[in-house]
Amino acid sequence: MIHIFTAHCDMAHDGPHFVTDVPAGTHWLLVFTKTPALFWVEGELREYPAYSAVLYRPGQKVYYRASGDRFVNNWIRFTTDEPFVTETPVPCGVPFSLDDPDYCHKLFELLVIEHNFNKNCKDSSIRCLLRTLFNKLLESCFRNDITPQHYNLLKLRVAIQNNPGDHWTIPRMADYLKISPGYLQSIYKKTFGVSCMDDVIQNRIRLAKEYLYYGSLSVAEVAFRCGYRNVEHFSRQFKRLTGLTPREYQKRGESQPALPESPS
Repeated sequence: MIHIFTAHCDMAHDGPHFVTDVPAGTHWLLVFTKTPALFWVEGELREYPAYSAVLYRPGQKVYYRASGDRFVNNWIRFTTDEPFVTETPVPCGVPFSLDDPDYCHKLFELLVIEHNFNKNCKDSSIRCLLRTLFNKLLESCFRNDITPQHYNLLKLRVAIQNNPGDHWTIPRMADYLKISPGYLQSIYKKTFGVSCMDDVIQNRIRLAKEYLYYGSLSVAEVAFRCGYRNVEHFSRQFKRLTGLTPREYQKRGESQPALPESPS
């Protein structure tokens, strides 16, 4: 069971005058900052960067305030008996940087929507969203290598995944981040375990497989849509990654039985 008392997204405050000071909170409280902030941790006030998260247990002291002229955050106050919350290994009262703040923000927005609208599946939707959010907290809380550049790399990777057919080159990607091509290749591989160009190729082939298996485009049309200007080059890369030529892969889709029509 999860009961949300309040949930807000993108709450903005006048920085110099904003302080939250609760000697002993009565509910669970999850806070995401979108600007730098000061938190009371282990008996002292410490500054943490933007895109930090902190989870407070019931009965725990809550104290945080802005460290600049403006403070923006997301927060949710709730009660629950769900083990994924009550038994979480996420450290309470200690802020940590989020691995993927955009993803977490979207989950938070959906939680706010579900909380504000009484729809039939409200309770189960809130549980699923909060469970996913706690999974993302777990992915973040024990990392110590998250830097501001990490967030720029994430945005670049999302852009590649969403538009693999664009004209991606190492210089263009480096310019996207305002860093040198050599440094881009180094930190991209270190962060994601794959080189930036291999990531582009893998996403292009992923998209090509969808077009070939489920679509009616020719191999040349698929190659063009996936960012290739040379069909032979596309075919070589496709076979290297899949073990089949594009046409062989396409034939597999053609041989699948058609779905039955819905009864009228």
